[in-house]
Amino acid sequence: MVYFFTYLIYFYATALALLYLTLMIMSYYNTLRYKYRYTIREENYLKEFPEEAPGISIVAPAFNEEVIIYDSVNSLLNLDYPTFEVIIVNDGSKDKTLEILVKEFELEEVPFYYVYKVYCKPVHRILRSRNPAYHRLMVVDKQNGGTKADAMNAGVNVAQYDYFINTDVDCILAEDTLSKIILPVLDSDKPVIAVGATMRMVNGCSVDKGRITRVKPPNRLIPLFQETEYLRSYLVAKMGWSMVNAIANVSGGFGLFDTQVVIAAGGFDSASHAEDMDMTARMVAYMRENNKPYHIAQCPYSLCWTEGPPNIRVLNRQRTRWGRGMLQFIIDHRKFFLNKDYGRLGLLVMPYIVFFEFLAPIIEFTGFLFLLFLLITHQVNFDTFWMMLAYAYLIGLSVSIVTISYDLVLGKLYRNFWEYLKLVLFAALEAILYHPLVVIFTLRGYIQYLTRRKFKWGKMTRQGFSPSKNVNTVNNNA
Repeated sequence: MVYFFTYLIYFYATALALLYLTLMIMSYYNTLRYKYRYTIREENYLKEFPEEAPGISIVAPAFNEEVIIYDSVNSLLNLDYPTFEVIIVNDGSKDKTLEILVKEFELEEVPFYYVYKVYCKPVHRILRSRNPAYHRLMVVDKQNGGTKADAMNAGVNVAQYDYFINTDVDCILAEDTLSKIILPVLDSDKPVIAVGATMRMVNGCSVDKGRITRVKPPNRLIPLFQETEYLRSYLVAKMGWSMVNAIANVSGGFGLFDTQVVIAAGGFDSASHAEDMDMTARMVAYMRENNKPYHIAQCPYSLCWTEGPPNIRVLNRQRTRWGRGMLQFIIDHRKFFLNKDYGRLGLLVMPYIVFFEFLAPIIEFTGFLFLLFLLITHQVNFDTFWMMLAYAYLIGLSVSIVTISYDLVLGKLYRNFWEYLKLVLFAALEAILYHPLVVIFTLRGYIQYLTRRKFKWGKMTRQGFSPSKNVNTVNNNA
């Protein structure tokens, strides 16, 4: 039993190392190809010939977001792109979110024939601005649906363009986001049904009226760890998987979707707590079932900055929800697993999620308990123990360092060398201080889902991006 479990851990870690080595090679090639294929010349072309730029709807659900809603909406309205609209879905907020929107953007209720193309909770009213400066803005006021998915559906129902951005109001987008994210759609010989991009932590950045004026690494411990984790996920994993058209999910924090494909696939699942992964899989399934070619692309550039959990308590809520969502996704879509009829989704994506995303926390926690047992019973071979520990530790550290170097290949966002060194130094501590918490919180999410407790779209404490005239007048109920 001891030898079996020891070799199981060894071969699992080796398989994971080989997988990440493969992804690193593919992502490096894909990143360089993307960098030289899509340049500022292509982006400027869309601005010079706006009729060639497809319209894009930006859908951002908001639930009790009074602290950040003003800066967030300003950020979205200030994007540099010819044709777009901003749809804020007020999902039954109980704080002053709607009041701030109405006051600051001069909103009023307008007649609107609302069509439920995909299911969502009842919509109370549609609001638009009296001020021509905010003509792109629409606010959907609806009954709370309990999940982001329900709020997204409410926004998709009113989206007028062929593509929409799924994002959160705690996100700030780069001004050239829409120009960069649409280029893979225009360039592909296959229908592109979704495009993702790199997300980063806004914690620590300087923000003025919804614009990031200075990119800096987070100044608090948890967001700093999550910055490296996000870069690893987007620049290595997703850029690598995009080479073989097998991206597991386009993030719910930021992603471009084909509006008609989403509607045809039934919209976001209002009961899902992993709506991004669920929607990506169902879009692929729809395309496969109807024998339609498709592609899911990944943009390596940092286009979206999100407010990460500022402390362990909020991290616990976030990762517990993610754990619930992952287990829910696997159970709901078990028919895809190793099903050749669904192509890469069944033969690559689902096995990867099950074996390397879902099982990883279980194996790690079980391995820790097993190690305690061996220590108590004096069965640890310390000649190989330290070697195995160093082996696993160095794999993770190497991937993080390579990831940071990929970010430098794309362009230096941080101002100086020491800010990048800060990421490297804390990456060395991630396995000791941060990763064990992620494992525990994820397992907690599994247990919660299995106990069938009722879940709602939880409250997330917001720090806010920067002082603004409305933020100082409200109380944070989050």
